[in-house]
Amino acid sequence: MIELNSNDRERAIELEELAREIWMEHYTPIIGTDQVDYMLSNFQNADSILKSIRSDNYRYFMVFEGSRPVGYFAVKPEGDRKKLLLSKLYLHRDCRGRGISRLMLERVRLIARECGMDRIQLFVNKHNSSVNIYKKLGFRIVEELVTDIGNGYVMDDYRMALDV
Repeated sequence: MIELNSNDRERAIELEELAREIWMEHYTPIIGTDQVDYMLSNFQNADSILKSIRSDNYRYFMVFEGSRPVGYFAVKPEGDRKKLLLSKLYLHRDCRGRGISRLMLERVRLIARECGMDRIQLFVNKHNSSVNIYKKLGFRIVEELVTDIGNGYVMDDYRMALDV
């Protein structure tokens, strides 16, 4: 597992390619190709990733199996609210069901503790099968919300939380 830095364009491009592969497979059946393309183009590209590290206090981590990138996650402290936002947690389909997500979440918990945070929160599409995985990992649904993300698209999500 490695943490990206704000100058690592090569890794950010590698992450963008991994995101495209994961998102096309996992999210197309949930939200459709057009919205997946829109979200990848606007939020999961190398420039957006590097900008969020530089300007928005995000930390991105890539997970590898040997030299092959297989997953990634991003976190962001949420100010004085003592919450760590788990903004992204994605894993290649070939690696699901092998405990890698649990290891990724353990790293997120460690980061939360190091930052003095007492809660991890995330947003997940209501129709995403990952909701059940998050519940098994101890998260609970705390809110339902619909967020306009532009271009006529919305995110129909649960906000879930885990006390650290």
